[in-house]
Formats: sequence, structure tokens, C-alpha cells
Amino acid sequence: MTRKLADRPGMVLLLVSVATFLASLDLFIVNIAFPDIRLAFPGSDLATMSWILNGYTVMFAAFLAPAGRLADRYGRRRLFLIGVAIFTAASVACAAAGSIPMLVAFRVLQAIGAALVMPTSLALLLTAFPAAKRSAAVGAWSAVGAMAAALGPPVGGLLVEASWRWVFLVNLPIGLLALVFGPFVLRESKDATTGVPDLLGAAGLLVGVGALTYSLVEAPDDGWGSVGVLGGFVVSAAGLVWAVYRASRHPVPVLDLVSLKVPTLWLACLGMILFSAGFAAMVFGNVLFLTGVWGNSILVAGLSQSPGPLAVVVTSILVGKWGHRVGPGPKVALGGLSFGLGTTLWLINLDATPDYFAGMLPGQMLTGIGVGLILPSLSAVVGTVLPPDRWGAGSSMINTSRQIGMVLGTAILVVVYGGAQDLTAFRHGWVFIVIVALATALTGALLATRRNAIDHHQPVAVAA
Repeated sequence: MTRKLADRPGMVLLLVSVATFLASLDLFIVNIAFPDIRLAFPGSDLATMSWILNGYTVMFAAFLAPAGRLADRYGRRRLFLIGVAIFTAASVACAAAGSIPMLVAFRVLQAIGAALVMPTSLALLLTAFPAAKRSAAVGAWSAVGAMAAALGPPVGGLLVEASWRWVFLVNLPIGLLALVFGPFVLRESKDATTGVPDLLGAAGLLVGVGALTYSLVEAPDDGWGSVGVLGGFVVSAAGLVWAVYRASRHPVPVLDLVSLKVPTLWLACLGMILFSAGFAAMVFGNVLFLTGVWGNSILVAGLSQSPGPLAVVVTSILVGKWGHRVGPGPKVALGGLSFGLGTTLWLINLDATPDYFAGMLPGQMLTGIGVGLILPSLSAVVGTVLPPDRWGAGSSMINTSRQIGMVLGTAILVVVYGGAQDLTAFRHGWVFIVIVALATALTGALLATRRNAIDHHQPVAVAA
């Protein structure tokens, strides 16, 4: 039985996609629970509440790269299962949290588990499928991740009807199933030559991104010239410089600067940062718009966002089947334009009078198509431009870029709102999303000029 399961790539795709679904779902499912969590813990403002998201995402971003390196060295299946176990246990702890600081702390622990799951899941997937089928497999994997992130609000809306704690408890049965079947479905793979990752560099990345997020979130209340905010920017710069310095000298760096010498990869990372900032701002802001300006209940607000994920799934499947014919650049460019157009429709059509079908829905479909075009295309770059022994590190770079983008998107949106949550503030937020969507499209156009470097099934060798 063990051999039969391990010889089925489809089973590997199912298992790693389920785990990725959980890790991605928890990035956004908490958004819809914000009103109930604030009621449970009175006195919490938007900036404080944002750390329930940002604490998770900052740790996720900082730990992704060393997690990928650890997996390459000690075994991708082993680290994948450890990550699922940590994530599941931390989810239960989040559900039992008795205060906001406790909830943030357990969210950080959740992020460590999720950071172990994401790069190992992609590396296990790439190992299970032959080169000719990797694009379709990664497309399906990316579709699940994108669908999970987009489904956060509607799923959360249903769960919050019982209690906000259920947005965490829902992870328990799925996590346990992954732990039961994982040893039978997944084949172990590792690179024995990979050294111990640079944890000091990871600490620098954590401090750099965390301090930057702190300054952006606190600036609207404390002032841009306050000692705390300016100090945060200084600490952030120091942390990021330290991370890059360590990456240039450590044999197993937290940032894979060697792989980033491949133009296609660093362009993909840049595109992922830009797109993820817009995506995070969209999901975070639209939940607040529907509940705050239109006065929807949490359940209605969550269910109102379900058409977007459907568009993501359909588009991602089509991209996986036929997208290899044109390369990622044109798809990212088209996706950025679609995402920006959908947001522009909200900017033009939405006001304080609820009008879901004519106002919100068309934009949801277009942004969903954009997500479905962009995420699979950028995620698949790793398997086409890097050799197999760098898949773990390369996928960590893509996913780190994604988390940094989401941290910045959420933090910048808090700055754009400036403490207000009226129609004018939301329009300013949509303008920000349109800008990063167009920047993503431009990145896609630049990627298209690199088509010859990524059209081949054989990965481009990267000098050690």
C-alpha cells in the first residue's frame, strides 16, 4: 500500500495542496473575524488588531528561507510533516487565546509551521512530477493556495457565526489527516550537501521587516516624526542591511543571492511583492468596506466575496493546461491589468449605497481572473530556471517575496486609511491597489522579454 500511494503524483498534489490550503487560508481568514475579536477584547484599535495579521506574516516571511534550506538539508518530507504538526497545534492554541497578545504570540507560532509547509510542499511537488507535467501541477497547487487566500472571508464568515475561535479550530481535522497520510504518500528527498542555514541572517530579516511594519502601522497615530516611528525605520534599515550582508558571506544564506542573479527569478520576486501588496490590501480593505460602509453582517460580507475565488480556480486551471505556450511574462502582465481594471471599477462605481451585483461583483470577477493568472505563473518560475537542488531555496524566495508584499500591503493600507474608515479612505485604498496592479503588469512585460530563458524544460544552471 505504501509503495502504491508513494508512486502516485496525484496523491502528492492532493496532500501538499491541502496543507498549502491551510497555510494560505490562515493569512486571510482572520480578517473577517476582526469585528468579533474586537468585541471579545474591548479597547483594541485597528493598528493593534493588524498585528494579528502582521505578526503571522512577518514571521512567515522571515522563516520561509531558512525553512526551505533546512528542508533541503534534513529532508523535505520530514520538515513538511513537522510544519503541519506545529501549525495544527498552534491553531488550537490560537482558539484558546485569552488576550490579544496571546493570540498574536500563537499566530507567530502558527507562522513557523506554515513557513515549513510552503517551500517543502512546492519542492515535494516538483520532485513528484516529470518536467513536462510540472507546469500543470504547479498551476493546480497555486490555484489551491490562491483559492484558500481568497476564500478566507467567505469561509470565515460562516465560521464566525458560531464563534471567532472556529476560524482556528477548522484547521485541526485537516491537519491531522495530513499527518496521518503524509508518511505514506510523500517520498523523502534532500540534498546532503546543503549546510545549516544562516539563522542570524534570518533574525536580521525578521527585525527588518517587523520594524518597518511597526513604523508604518504606528505612524498615523504617533506621527511620522515621532521617536518610535523614526527609530523603527532605522532599526528596519539596519536589519535588512545585516540580512543582505550575511547572505553575501554565509554558505547557506537566508536570501539566495546567487539564484537572484537569474533575471527571471528576481523579476518574479519583484512581481510577487507588488502583486501580494495589492492582493492583501484588497482582501483586508473590502471586508472593512462591506461591514463598515455598507453595513453588511459578517456572514453576508464573507459570502459576498465568494465569486472571486471561483474565478481564481477556473483561471488557474486554464493557465496550468495551456499557459506554458506563452511563458509567465504575458500572463503576469495580463493578470496585472485585469486586477487593476477590477479595482478601478470599484473606484468608479461603489459608493455608500449598497449595489452588489452592478458595483462589487464585476470587479470581483476581474480581480479573481488576475489572481489566477499571476500566482501560478510566478510560482512556476522556480522549476524552470533553477536546478533541482535549489528548488527549496528558490521557492522560499518566491514565498518570502509574497509574505513581505502582504505585510507591506496591509501596513500601507492602514497608513492610507489614516484611522478613518469612510468612503473617501476606501477610495484612496483602491487607488493604491490600482497603482501596484499596474506596476505588476509592467513587471510581467519585463518578464516577457526573458521568454527565451524560461521556455525550455531543462532548468538553467546557476553557479554555486
